[in-house]
Amino acid sequence: MSKWLRAYRHMKIRRKLSLLIALTVLVTFCFTFLIQQYAFSIYDGQLYDKSSKLLNLSSSVIETELRRIEQLSFAIATDVQIQKLLTAIKNSASEYDRHLLHQDVVNRLITYTGSESSVYSIQLFDAFGVKHDAGLSRQISPAKATRMIRAARSASGSNCWIYPDDEDDALISVREIRSYSNTNFDLQFLGTLLIRINLDNIVRKYAVGEGDLMLLSDAGAIYPRQPPLDPNRLADRIDSRSAAGGYFTGDFGGKTYFVAHIRSANTGWTYVYATPFNDIFRRVIFIKETVVAVFVALLALVLMWGIRFSRGLTRPIEQLIARMKLAEKGNFADANLFPPGDAPVAMDEIGLLQRTFRLMIERINALITENYAGRLLIKETEFKALQAQINPHFLYNTLESINWLAKINRQTQISQMVEALGFLLRHSVSLKTPLLTLGEEIEIARSYLTIQKFRFEDRLVFSLDVPEAEFGRPIPKLTLQPLLENAIRYALEPSVGACRIAVYAREAEDAFHLVVEDDGPGLPADTLERLRAGQWTAKGGGIGLANIDERIRIAFGDRYGIRVGGRPGRGARVTVTLPKETEVMNHVQSIAR
Repeated sequence: MSKWLRAYRHMKIRRKLSLLIALTVLVTFCFTFLIQQYAFSIYDGQLYDKSSKLLNLSSSVIETELRRIEQLSFAIATDVQIQKLLTAIKNSASEYDRHLLHQDVVNRLITYTGSESSVYSIQLFDAFGVKHDAGLSRQISPAKATRMIRAARSASGSNCWIYPDDEDDALISVREIRSYSNTNFDLQFLGTLLIRINLDNIVRKYAVGEGDLMLLSDAGAIYPRQPPLDPNRLADRIDSRSAAGGYFTGDFGGKTYFVAHIRSANTGWTYVYATPFNDIFRRVIFIKETVVAVFVALLALVLMWGIRFSRGLTRPIEQLIARMKLAEKGNFADANLFPPGDAPVAMDEIGLLQRTFRLMIERINALITENYAGRLLIKETEFKALQAQINPHFLYNTLESINWLAKINRQTQISQMVEALGFLLRHSVSLKTPLLTLGEEIEIARSYLTIQKFRFEDRLVFSLDVPEAEFGRPIPKLTLQPLLENAIRYALEPSVGACRIAVYAREAEDAFHLVVEDDGPGLPADTLERLRAGQWTAKGGGIGLANIDERIRIAFGDRYGIRVGGRPGRGARVTVTLPKETEVMNHVQSIAR
């Protein structure tokens, strides 16, 4: 034993690694093989339970989809528009009017078929027996149509199923439509609704497992039309056992099948899952043999890889030593290059060492050229900053020139609009302070309204009721003007008559309120919450309510902000809540500090 230990101690590193890798792979293979045998023995015992669970899952999701289609049938039957259209068709004595209403019914049905991938078509027979189609419809024989209408009548408004047959391979949901209006349930016959369902698509989409899934009813096979097993023999075997569910093994067509079945309490159908019994164990044996072959191949590949790996350990170290010698001589450019034809550096310890060496060389080069590169970067940045500058004085001077020309030509309206626009731009572009006095904010609003007054003339009726004693109160910049802009956009623009917009102040015990009110169509009371949650996006690209509310909270605290009031159809009211006089001074002093 000591001889073997002494030989191993003096063995080269690459051989030690090869031997260690071989022993590790061999032990792992033996352990995995034992675990595999134990796992497959458990699998053999749980095969039956697995098939039953798969059947339960498949039947559950298919039943859920069918219940959803039943709900779709109920939604169409109780659709207000369809109720109105069918009532109008029934009460109309004109063939032409019924023809026009027919197209409206088809358009309404199309809205339901467009989003349903499992529905072939939706067909509706009105009170006169005229068919309205939407989707991939199929001609229905008079005998079958009569049979379906009778089945719907016998169901008394509930859903009933028409199974696939030689005429149509679709499963059909049939429901009778009766009239109702609010609380008046007169239940007059309006028509019969048919929904043709792509049962094959539902089964292929929601069925789980690799066996054959069949749907049986008391009348025979529902799906597929040509079942792989005899439905009558299946019914006999199932009836002789538990009707609720179970499984058995039987011979069908010279082959042995494992059959699991379950009966639906909703539809009364029997779901059958048949799997070739021999195929199951053939696959298990194939898997066992494949696993053994794969492990043998992996053992050979790992041994070859281990030899190459051990041989490749010393090569990167030798290359790194050579580059260190180049760096020692000051040849940083060649020291930072990999030898030609080398593979990319791995992220192991040796690879990290090489990368660290390269980073060190790059850092040295960077320190040598840092001052020169820094100066170039500063000059380039200064040049780009000069290019990006905008001189607002050019815009103001241009507006002054336009104002001067307007006064010379006695264009009073143009002069007033230019002066208002110039005042508005000066206060909007200025970034000196985020807070203005209420008086300055009102002047900005007046300039904006001056421009809008020329646009809307007598349709814009504006009133201001704010005491001058409150004009010195600080307020975030551009608070009032966006609120007036929203009032014009949502109240004045959509209307054809005059619109009243009022701004007034209210004192409260704990706050000062500035109110902007209009008599337009109004806004929902939860508008601000929906804007914050991202559930509603207002039109336009200006400063929105959420922006104003956030700036007020930042300036004065979370107790303050804006509230949206009013009722739809009776105008909108936006209340700006600001702190009392003493609290205002404290906030202003804190902002100044």
